[in-house]
Amino acid sequence: MTARILEGKVFAAQIKEEAANGVAALKSEFGITPSLAVVIVGDNPASKVYVRNKHKTCEELGINSIVVEMPETSTKDELIAKIDELNNDRTINGILVQLPLPAAIKSHEEEILNRIDPLKDVDGFHPYNVGKLVTGDPALVPCTPAGCLKMLDLAGIEIDGKRAVIIGRSNIVGKPMLHLLMSRHATVTVCHSHTHDLPAVTREADILVAAMGKPKFVTADMVKSGAVVIDVGINRIAPKKLVGDVDFEAVSEVASAITPVPGGVGLLTVAMLMQNVIKATRLQVQR
Repeated sequence: MTARILEGKVFAAQIKEEAANGVAALKSEFGITPSLAVVIVGDNPASKVYVRNKHKTCEELGINSIVVEMPETSTKDELIAKIDELNNDRTINGILVQLPLPAAIKSHEEEILNRIDPLKDVDGFHPYNVGKLVTGDPALVPCTPAGCLKMLDLAGIEIDGKRAVIIGRSNIVGKPMLHLLMSRHATVTVCHSHTHDLPAVTREADILVAAMGKPKFVTADMVKSGAVVIDVGINRIAPKKLVGDVDFEAVSEVASAITPVPGGVGLLTVAMLMQNVIKATRLQVQR
């Protein structure tokens, strides 16, 4: 068996087309052009690349994009003051604080992110949005797991009644992925570093989501024949070499479908961010 490769660019293009239509609808219905403010603190090179990608995608889709650059020396209070300013600016519909934060304020990350107006929280990290997801009434959902679910739908992969296994229980991917899959009637197991006999659990999965941040951790003997494998991991193992959490070459011989790294889930994250900006704008209009 050679797996179907779930190319992120194919699905991202479809999601972006939906987003462009959403932008046009907001302009037509309310005369509003949605806007995203991305706050970046310091000079982290990788963060600057991510911010440029977001800015470029906004421009492609007709979303106003504001990049707020703050110096590495910014204090927690200065960053919170900037977030408050953006919260109170009715022309700003989405706010995103680019992570990681500088070491001096990293310990305040939760307080800083929780300061964002929940209806402008396009990362979907605020406790309000987490609570809405858990109770089955999602508002703004974290972009990466939302992108994974959207990809399964666009690829025509059945979720209802399937056995899903997630490796990793982070607030950014693992936990929201659990609730998204449960909302679609999958039977879901979440595995982590304390799981006993992990391969035995993962071999039960019809849909396997790897999100633990360990290069090539998932090997072919951990995957059931015909499973769909979603690799959320991005691990740099050399200056110009990225790999996922899945041993792609070996698992491709077992799985029915698999996402590559790079070129897989990562491309969906930015596309789903655009969807969240549009959704946030509508939530604010209805407030």
